[in-house]
Order: sequence, then C-alpha cells, then structure tokens
Amino acid sequence: MLAQIQPAPSPARPVTEPSRRLIVASNRGPFVHSFSDSGRIVRTAAAGGVGTALTAASHMAPLVWLAAPASDADRMLAIADRAVPLGEASVVRFVEVPEEAQRLSYEVFANPVLWFAQHGLTSLLERDLLGPEVWRAWEHGYRRVNQVLAAAIIRQVDEEGSDSVMLHDYHLYLASRTVKALRPAVTLQQFVHIPWPAPHAWEALPPKMVSAMCRGLLGNDSLAFQTEESVEHFLATCSIYLRDEVDVKAASGEVKRNGRTTTVWSNPISVEVRALREEMESSEAARYRALLEVERASCERLIVRVDRLDPSKDIAGGFRAYERLLEGRPEWRGKVRFLAFLVPSRTSIPEYASYAREVMSLVERINRRFGTPGWQPLRVFHEHNRLQALAGLELYDVLLVNSVADGMNLVAKEGPVLNQRDGVLVLSTSAGSYAELRRGAVGVPPGDEAATSAALDLALRMPAGERRARAEELRACIERHQLADWLRLLLKDMTIRGYVRELSRAGSHG
Repeated sequence: MLAQIQPAPSPARPVTEPSRRLIVASNRGPFVHSFSDSGRIVRTAAAGGVGTALTAASHMAPLVWLAAPASDADRMLAIADRAVPLGEASVVRFVEVPEEAQRLSYEVFANPVLWFAQHGLTSLLERDLLGPEVWRAWEHGYRRVNQVLAAAIIRQVDEEGSDSVMLHDYHLYLASRTVKALRPAVTLQQFVHIPWPAPHAWEALPPKMVSAMCRGLLGNDSLAFQTEESVEHFLATCSIYLRDEVDVKAASGEVKRNGRTTTVWSNPISVEVRALREEMESSEAARYRALLEVERASCERLIVRVDRLDPSKDIAGGFRAYERLLEGRPEWRGKVRFLAFLVPSRTSIPEYASYAREVMSLVERINRRFGTPGWQPLRVFHEHNRLQALAGLELYDVLLVNSVADGMNLVAKEGPVLNQRDGVLVLSTSAGSYAELRRGAVGVPPGDEAATSAALDLALRMPAGERRARAEELRACIERHQLADWLRLLLKDMTIRGYVRELSRAGSHG
C-alpha cells in the first residue's frame, strides 16, 4: 500500500480503549531515524499501511509501540533504550535485534519467500526452499527476530502492568505463542495485513514452517484478517497442517488447541476521509496539483496508478494492458495518457530489483512504440512523494489497481475519496478491497491482461451518469467504515476479552 493517509491529530469519534496502556508490536515503526551531516538524529515518516494505522491508534488509545530498527540511528536508540514520544501519551521503543538476524528474516525469508507465497507469486520462488540459505534464514533470522520481539513484549508487559498486546502482520507469526506461554493472563490479538492464501499455496514452503506459523498465530486469543476469504483460508490451513492438534469450528471462526480457543475474524482496514481531504488543503499539495494539471491538460482522458514497485502489484501487467488498448483501439492514441506513481521498494532484494528493471524497460518500449513529438503515452514518477501521488488521485478518469493479490489496497479507497472527476475504479477481484467496493468498481481477474485492457476501454467510454453513480457508491461505502471504525472494532474486541478473562479469574477465586 503506497499512498497512505496521515491521521488527524484526534479522531472524529472516540473509541473504546483497553485498560492500562496498550502494547503494540510490529516489524516497522511509525518513523525512521537517520543522521544528518551535523550528526543530529533526523526523523522521517515511514511508508506503509501498518505505520499509518498504528500512528492513528496512538491518537485514539495510549500505547507503547515496539518495533525493530530500520536504520543505524534506530539501532542506536534501541541500544540506548530510549523511548521516542508519539503524541501525548504514547511512545515508540525500538528493540535491539541482532543485525544479521534481522537481515536474514527480512531480506531472505519474510521478503520475498513469505510475501511471495501469500500473494500468489510462487513462480518467483526460485530459491531452494529446502536448501541451507532459506533454512538458515528461518532458524537464525525469522525465528530469532520473533524470539527477541516476544521477549521485549514480555518485558514491556511487566513494566507497564499491561493486560493487552496487539501484534501486527506477517513478520511476527511466531511471537504470540511465546508470549502466551509465559504470560497466559495477557490478552493477545494479532492483525494480519496481507492476504492468507488457500492451503495449496503453502505447498511451496516446507510443511514444518507452515505448521509452526499456524501454531504461532494460534497463540493469540483473537486473530483478525482483512477479509472473510482470508479467514476461511486460515481455518482450512490449520485443518490440513495441524490435523489432530486442532478442533476447527468454521461456522463460529474458532480454533481450539491445547485447551485454548483462538477466535478468527475479519475487519477490513480503511482510510480516514476527513483527514485525507484536509491533507490536500496544504499549499504544498496545491503546488503538486498545479504541476499535474499541466499533464492532465495534455490529454482527453487520464489513467492513473499509485503503487509500491512490487511484483504483487502487477504493474507490468497493467502497462501491457494499456499497450493492448493503444494497439487494438488506435482512436485512443494521442488522447489517453497513463501516469504511474511508483515508490521504490525493497531494492536490496534481487527479485524486486529485477522487477523494477522489467517495468522501466516496458515503459520505454511503450513510449518508443506509440509516442509522438507532442504526446508521451506513459509517464512514471519513480520516487517516494506522497502528496504528489495523492494529487494524481484527484485528477484521474480511470484508476487502475490490478494487483495479483492484496490484503486490502488502500489506494483503491483513497482514490475515490479524493477524485474530482467521477473517475472509474478498475479493480482486481483478488484485492481485499474488492469485497467492499465491488458494486462501484469495474472488476478484473488478476493477471488477465486482455480483460484489463477491455476494462480500461469500458471505463474510458463510460457515460457520465454511470460514472457519477459508481463514484458516489464508492464514496458512500468508504465513508461507512473508516480507519477509526477499524481500530474501534479491534480495541472493542480486546477490551471485551479482557473483561471476560477478569471475570473468569474472579470466578475461579470466588
């Protein structure tokens, strides 16, 4: 997820808070520190949906946020055990993680192996998954990082006297089991931001790894995914990979193991509409808007996409679909432009670097093939520039989101909120957001370039009345369930579980 919102200083509505200060754990924090030329520590906001969502949480409930360091400056803060303020009542603590373990976990196992498996990109898994490199990354990287974060969670629980811990995403699949074993009275909840695939997708990984991750996630009292489909897939995966260890009750979304029950449910993440619109009122946003309106004036119709440069987004497939459109519908040549706002992503990982080269080569080919002295079909903005990308979302006639798979994809929600032209959303049916937005979007099967090209043509030709109706449907759907609602449901779930646990303990002593 690229174009993430910056939450308002305070939520539009109050939320239910867990008792005491909530402990949150994730791989990345809300910001990354670096050293300036003068040696001072400088803070910049981190990209990504997890950071955005949990920064919003800090305005809604007091928390201690534990995260792995993302830079040398972060690591220095971790070694010094310095808490970094986050709002009035919240802090961030970077956890001292062994550098080699973190590299193995992040660059060799979590990305790309785990990420590719969960996004249906098993064809990219060219590494020998039974070989020494990946097993070393699993044992000495992924497992080690999870152990270190689990130990940090336990220390923080004891220091705070907290009874609630919320973990996030796929980097920490093993941590909850350790925390629950050593602090069984603590309520544990984990939210997985990326899709959980059907059981057959896990055949790309050794069964020992898959079963260990399932056991780790079942250390939680509550396990939330973006969609009901991911819930169903996780329950099915537990049934297959843990077999006689578990009692899976699909109807109620419960998994029983070793006398404990984990409730598995869905809660789609979203954007905060008011904050997103307010962000675009700044003078800097106006400057980018003016620059892009020049691009907009050079064509009759504008297609836009906003993505991290990640194979799971199928950027190359989207560009080839546009190439098909120009080839098969020559009347659009000179009239339809495509602006792509692409953020560099995980450039140290070979698969990502190779994919970036493929995408840029494709852009050059399309522009050579169809460009004229007065018209460039495709322009890429290859940088991390959030406001520029959001300004682009205001101006599209068609927004293309054709990912192979996505846990949610917030661009599909940000676009309709910001767009000023009743733009049409062309959306992959395998994006998590499609479950909510299907009535207003034009759905396309993932990886089907012919269907995507036809959908672009349909969207470009769509009558004004239908465009308006679809745009209104999308906005209404997004406004019904916003970021504060997502967080409120997580906190309410955690609070209720805490109360039930307290009542149970009181009853056992009564």
